[in-house]
Order: sequence, then structure tokens, then C-alpha cells
Amino acid sequence: MAEAETTDHFLLRHQADVLAARERIGPYVRRTPLLPSELDAALFLKPECWQVTGSFKARGAFNALLCRAAAAPDLAGVITVSSGNHAQALALAARTLGLRATVVIPEDANPLKVEATRALGAEVIQTGVTFDNRLDVAERTRLARGLEMIHPFDDWEVISGQGTAATEILSDEPRIQSVVAPVGGGGLLAGTAIAAKGHDRRIRVVGVEPSGADDARISLASGSLHRLSASPATMADGLRSLSIGERNFQVLVERGLADEIVTVDEGQIAEATELAWTRLKLALEPSGAVPLAAFVAGKLSHLPRPLALILSGGNFDPAGLAKLLGET
Repeated sequence: MAEAETTDHFLLRHQADVLAARERIGPYVRRTPLLPSELDAALFLKPECWQVTGSFKARGAFNALLCRAAAAPDLAGVITVSSGNHAQALALAARTLGLRATVVIPEDANPLKVEATRALGAEVIQTGVTFDNRLDVAERTRLARGLEMIHPFDDWEVISGQGTAATEILSDEPRIQSVVAPVGGGGLLAGTAIAAKGHDRRIRVVGVEPSGADDARISLASGSLHRLSASPATMADGLRSLSIGERNFQVLVERGLADEIVTVDEGQIAEATELAWTRLKLALEPSGAVPLAAFVAGKLSHLPRPLALILSGGNFDPAGLAKLLGET
């Protein structure tokens, strides 16, 4: 029987993948800045709302497609499931590399994200698609068309790409002692944990999710992968995954690279989104504002400083934004 891999070796191996991803995707994505914040002298903000396609997802999509295209030069095309941000990122990456992209999106997804995905050249399949059946629809389509599946979060090359945001944080401010990121499917948080713990095991890595979508919190607390029974009702539509991915669970829970998962309620998410737009002048969507919500609510006050928040995206439906700002 082969000897089990130690966590140190696991971390070293995947950290090397993140660093390689950073070099690989450099020509295709933006190196977003690390901003000091007037909210706290020891607080830094990583605005991935300024990333190409408006979210961190471009990092993982480009890394995955560059790796797949190198391994299979005759790749016919790629397919994925997404509520919007990964869809746009994959569409852009595929167009850039001359590949065909197909995206399966639930019928009730943010229409702004859907139209942006189509505008980037991807075929969008929505008819009869729900959050619960989208993977089944994608798998049938993949088999019928001979496409390569690029999972939005449960994919090592996607995870490595997402981790590049944290490498930039630590390069810009080596004193950072805590990094906080949203958690939906877990790709961003897993990549962040690999990058941060690979840099210094003492750095605290914390995920934030809506209180009504707390599968990651339960998974970390129980040590078992928890799956929600139905799509959660939250304005943070990018964080509605029923569970984190198996690879993400391996990183965050089995290998113990996530220190904590905290939750925020809908009122706190709305307040943070409004604060980002009106005071910080950052165009965040609710999913991207959840780390800020946790900070404003005092749920990160125990963490060692300096503290960095990854603000993951800014693709917000204007109608939803107008409604939210009108109510806050």
C-alpha cells in the first residue's frame, strides 16, 4: 500500500500549482490592487470586481482552459454549469483561446450575467434548467457533443487559478496575517487556503457565507461533507451552491487548511453592499460583499491583523441594485 501523503507535501504540491497558474494566466487577467481601507488602518481590500468579466472567476477559467488546451490540442470545446460569473469567465477564456464554450444556466439566473455570457460568444442552454438539475443537463450535453467539462469549483486547475488572488495579496503586503474570502462551492477559499498556508502556515484563512447557505460551516464543524436539501434563498446568488466540492472539502476540511467559516444574514449583506457602493466606491455584488459584511458585523474582530478581504465580484443586476439601495 502506498504511503499516505502528508499535509505538508499536499500543500507544497498544490502551492506549486498555484504559483505556476499565476505565471500561466498573467497575460490574460488583471493583477487587481490591494487597497488600504479607511474603515480600519489594518484592513486591506482585494477588489476582484475590477477583474476581467467582473469577478475572480476569470483566474480559474483561464488556468483550466490553458491547461486543457495544452494537454489536448484538438479539444472540441468546453462546457460548464454556472449562475453567471464562471459562465462569463469561461466564455471569455474560450473566445480568447479559440475554443467553443457551452454554458448551462438556470432559467432564473441573473439576466445581466446571462446576456454578458452570450455577448462573449458562448452558447447558453437555459430551457428547463434549474439549479438542481443543471449538472445532469450539462453531463448529457457533454456526452452528446464530446465536450470537456470545466467544473466551476470542483476542479484542481480552477482551484489553482483562484488561489492566485491570494498570492498577489501576500506579494503586495507580506505582513498580512488573516485572509477572508466568500465561500459558495469553495474554489476561491480552497485556492486561497493553499496559497496563504503555503506562504505561512500561521496565516488565518476564513470563509464567509450567507446564514441560509451555511453548508461549508456545517461541513467544517462536523468533518463531513454537508449538502443542503434545496437551493438557498439569498441575494448572494453566486453563493447558492448546495455543497462545497469534494476537492474543496479535501483542502478545507480534511487537510484542515480553513481555520473558520462565519455566516452573515441578508440584512448584513445588504448593508455591506450599500456601504461598498456609497462609501468605498466599489461596485460589489452581494456575493462579493459578504466578507465586508462579516467585517462590519464584527465577526472578524478576533482575527490577527493586518487583515485582507477578497471582494470576489461586481456583476450586479441594475434593477436589483436600485431596489437594494432604495431600501437601505
